[in-house]
Formats: sequence, structure tokens, C-alpha cells
Amino acid sequence: MNSDDDASIGGAQRWADLPLRDDLRDLTPYGAPQLDVAVRLNTNENPYPPPKALVDDLRESVAAAAASMNRYPDRDATELRTALAAYLGNGLGVDQIWAANGSNEVLQQLLQAFGGTGRTALGFVPSYSMHELIALATGTGWVGAQRAGDFTLDADYAVAQVKAHAPSIVFLCSPNNPTGTAMDPAVVGAVLDAAPGMVVVDEAYAEFSHSPSLLPLLADHPRLVVTRTMSKAFGFAGARLGYLAASPRVVEALMLVRLPYHLSVLTQAAALAALRHADETLAQVAQLRADRDALVTSLRARGLEVVDSDANFVLFGGLGDSKAVWQGLLDHGVLVRDVGLPGWLRVSVGTSAECEAFLDALDRLKAVHA
Repeated sequence: MNSDDDASIGGAQRWADLPLRDDLRDLTPYGAPQLDVAVRLNTNENPYPPPKALVDDLRESVAAAAASMNRYPDRDATELRTALAAYLGNGLGVDQIWAANGSNEVLQQLLQAFGGTGRTALGFVPSYSMHELIALATGTGWVGAQRAGDFTLDADYAVAQVKAHAPSIVFLCSPNNPTGTAMDPAVVGAVLDAAPGMVVVDEAYAEFSHSPSLLPLLADHPRLVVTRTMSKAFGFAGARLGYLAASPRVVEALMLVRLPYHLSVLTQAAALAALRHADETLAQVAQLRADRDALVTSLRARGLEVVDSDANFVLFGGLGDSKAVWQGLLDHGVLVRDVGLPGWLRVSVGTSAECEAFLDALDRLKAVHA
């Protein structure tokens, strides 16, 4: 059987001749379509390329780091973690910061350290699907509690779910993906008071938010973890750098499960260069925020349901056959994300021109089906 035939087999039968763990047999890999289209608005990337000054700095920094590639990198990435602490502020020190290859590796290390067999992780869905997938991949049980119909999360409901399931890890997102909604600090506080284990607030889109970061809560809550990424606002998706802020004891616990020398010397050098040019890179965020807010207004003007967004994407609904709309937009050269919510699609905020191309394609699609 060739590889193409093998790829067509679905479900547990696909792994019938391999000793794969039973709890993985019915899973499918995480993924989003990677299609060559004119306007790609499906993966929440920063659409603007890095500033020239950053590219020049990267070239020099990576070349210098490459000269020492015969040696292992700094195992603890101390210089990088120090720079990340300075970027986050809030009185954080290097011993409160941890970094890895994208926020997904950060999440994996958290689940390796605090999850596992016989333990449960709780999330409030719809939310970032990798929380569930990484939980299951680490042998952690998963409970996905449903959000309200308007995608909000009430403190009393959240606390009731925590008490019912006694999870080792609770995942909260602010802003939440795919809804774009920011988390009410009162909800986070209530969950922290009720949770018996760790509470992880995923702030991958914090730089785009109208609401303040929840980092100040760290001072009074030793079981709180705030995760971040450089993939979104920093336009660093291709370099893969995620990080977290937590108590020093949490960081020490993660060192028990991290792979040796997990951050290459090249990754560390590139991330340090990106942080040196943070002001230039983050200047693009103001434009993305403005285009996001304009996109919300434009979609509502077209009679669609739109969730208020604090991220660099917009969830819009009232579509009827959302799969047909997704395909129709693709036929017009615009790729958005089907997030598995019937009647809803998610569109990333692109450049101003890409946002206009998306709206134009939506209008033409509506005219075709009028």
C-alpha cells in the first residue's frame, strides 16, 4: 500500500498495524488549509513583513550565532528570558519567565508537568483547539465546558464547572480564539479562588486587546500562568517563540520536563533581535486594531452577526451554509477559517487592502446567491 492510499484510511483502522496508544487512535492532527491564494486570512498571522531594520539586525545576529553552532546553546535561555521580562514589565524577573518553541510547546510542557494520566484539564469551548489536543496527547483527560450562546463566560458557571470536575489545569483565554472575546478579570479571579490546580490564561492576542493584560494578577496567585507568543503581534510566526510568566516555582517545575537545549542558538538570537525592535514591529498593531474595528463595523452593516473582537480576527455568523460561504470566498481568492461552528466563519485581519478584498468577495458572493 503506498503512502497516498494509507493517508486515505480514517479512524482507528489507519493505525491497526501499529502499537499506537489507544487514546490517540481516533484523533486527527491539528491543521489549517495551506493554500496558494491571493488573500490568506485564516491563521491570524501579522500580515506585515518585519521592518527592514529588524531584518538587518536578524541577519547580523543570526550570522554571529551561527559561528558558535558547534556548541550547545544556553540551556536556560537566560538572556532571552531577561529581555522578555523587561518587555512584559509588571515587576517580573527572569526567574518568572520561561520560553519555548512557540506557545504550543509552552502548553505542552505545562501539561507534561501538571497534567498526565489520572488528571483532568478543563477548558471553555469554543476555544483554542490545541488545548484539548495537547491535553490528550499528554494523557490528560479533557473536559470542554460549553460557553453561553453569545460565547461569553459567566463567573458562577465557570466556578460550578471547576467544582464539578476538580481539574488539575484550567485553561482560560483572553482574548479567546476563535471568538475574539476578552476575559473579565472577575471571572479569572473567581476561577483562581475555586481551582484546586493550575490556572493558565492564554494571552496569545493580548497586544491587540482593548482590555488590559491579566499579568498583574500573578503577584497574588502562585498557581496562575499567563502564556504569550511572538507569532502574532510581533510577526514572528515563522521563527516559533512562545513564552510564559508565572511564579519561580512553576518555572522550575517546567525545567523538569523540558528537553535539553530545546531553544536553538539561532532561535534565541532571532528572538532577541525581534525584542530589540519591538517598538517598530508593534507600531503595526495600531493599524491592525483600526482595521479590525472597521471590519466589525463593515460586517455588521452587511446584516451579519459579529462578535466584538479584542484580537486580530473577527468571528462572523448568520451565514446559513457557512461551508458554502467558505468555499465561495475561496473561489474568489480569499481564504478564511472554518472553525467548526455551524453558521460562523473566522477572518483574520490582513492589510487594509486584504480586508477590502475580503469584503468585496463577500459582496460578490452575496450577489451571486441573491
